[in-house]
Amino acid sequence: MGDVDDLDIYVAQPIYEWQQTDKGKWVMDNASDLKYYTSADPTTFGHKITIQGKLEDIKATEYYLRWS
Repeated sequence: MGDVDDLDIYVAQPIYEWQQTDKGKWVMDNASDLKYYTSADPTTFGHKITIQGKLEDIKATEYYLRWS
């Protein structure tokens, strides 16, 4: 994500697009406590967005088998 004035507004579209993918749909259905975090990206002088949530052990194994 580039250097923008209001990160929360600009990050909404890429997150929505990710949610429409097979991987995103699976995560939305199986993960709990989903949150996104932002951090500085020194290589692009922008922001890095990380989506994080909790998965049960068996679901985490399934995730890694599908998308590792």
